[in-house]
Amino acid sequence: MWFEEAVVYQIYPLGLCGAPLHNDGKEEHRILKVLDWTDHIKRTGATCVLFNPVFESDAHGYDTRDYHKIDCRLGTKDDFRQVCNALHNAGLKIMLDGVFNHVGRGFWAFEDVREKKWDSPYKDWFCISFDGDTVWHDGFWYEGWEGHMELVKLNVKNSAVREYLFDCVRSWVRDYDIDGLRLDVAYCLDGEFLAALRGLADNIKQDFVLMGETLHGDYNRWMNDSACHSVTNYECYKGLYSSFNTGNMHEIAYSLNRQFGPEQWCLYTGKHLLSFVDNHDVSRIATILTDKNCLVPLYGLLFGMPGIPAVYYGSEWGKEGDKSEGDPALRPAIEYPEENELTAWIASLAKARTESTALCYGSYRNVMVMPKQLIFERKTTKERVIVAINGDGSTYHADFDAQSGLAIDLITGKEHDFGGGSDLPPYSCMFWKTEKV
Repeated sequence: MWFEEAVVYQIYPLGLCGAPLHNDGKEEHRILKVLDWTDHIKRTGATCVLFNPVFESDAHGYDTRDYHKIDCRLGTKDDFRQVCNALHNAGLKIMLDGVFNHVGRGFWAFEDVREKKWDSPYKDWFCISFDGDTVWHDGFWYEGWEGHMELVKLNVKNSAVREYLFDCVRSWVRDYDIDGLRLDVAYCLDGEFLAALRGLADNIKQDFVLMGETLHGDYNRWMNDSACHSVTNYECYKGLYSSFNTGNMHEIAYSLNRQFGPEQWCLYTGKHLLSFVDNHDVSRIATILTDKNCLVPLYGLLFGMPGIPAVYYGSEWGKEGDKSEGDPALRPAIEYPEENELTAWIASLAKARTESTALCYGSYRNVMVMPKQLIFERKTTKERVIVAINGDGSTYHADFDAQSGLAIDLITGKEHDFGGGSDLPPYSCMFWKTEKV
């Protein structure tokens, strides 16, 4: 499946394109701004663009009003089709954000319920009790997502709701030729609904991908043959940045082995989770890291570990954003993309990973774990790569059994001799493809 070899570039379009925070009803063709980003996205080495919500909503996109209409703040269906065509012509896959657990209070069917109460044919589309009320004095109580009453939970067990959502997905494939979906709060979705959605995905288009947002617990609940193909790896997200901030590579090494290692008890060996160092919901990695020099080895670790690496727009040149300042700080309007040494570094990592079967599909084995250094092996039957990370400001001399004499660094193309040990430069990452598998 194409997704297993992908490098994802994530865009929050309402933010990037400078849309007002609340839907003002004015149609503006802002989504066309993404056309100016296409060449830049290609230069980062990305192979897939993940769009966060693009459909008509009350405010931030996750409070949908109409799944069939592009948000007027972004433009029209024709505008978005033009963007999708340009991305596809550039060789990029496209994933949309499937927000199926809840809708906004402005969702057309919920507005009908507010008007007609129990006489509405859509009252069973939601989890409603006419024995209660809300702060809006609707005359009934309803379930909101995790207590957020502006997000009205859909009753996805209802066959009419299910068919409506599936018809939306069919229309997105028909109108925009999308290649997959990110499922918002997939951990909240009913298992039978997920199974039915997987059945749709398996038949709607070849290699159509479902990637679910999950936080904690056993990801196998939502990532299996009757659910998502992949899920977000929040466990390793935390370990990635805190291992550098605390000088404790044992944390991320433990998580990676727990998830992908060779032992029978390892959880996700052979599976492909979405890996990331930041996204639209968390502080930017350049803000979180206490030592900004660690951006280089951190991104090296992201692209060297098992999983599909994702880069969030702006972070490829080190843009900052603090969650404590609110979501808009994480989702800024940016007129034009920037490029610097970090951008070039990420592009070189993406190229190395995309061209390596071991980095895309290989097994995982810890070779050496020190407080600020981590060396691990990725291996298939045809290729073996040793990933070496140094998060320290000093050169580190590593003595370990490489099981090979020579290697080629997939990032730089330079030959490496393991004889006498290996020097890891300050704040560095190497992808050593060994001469012996």
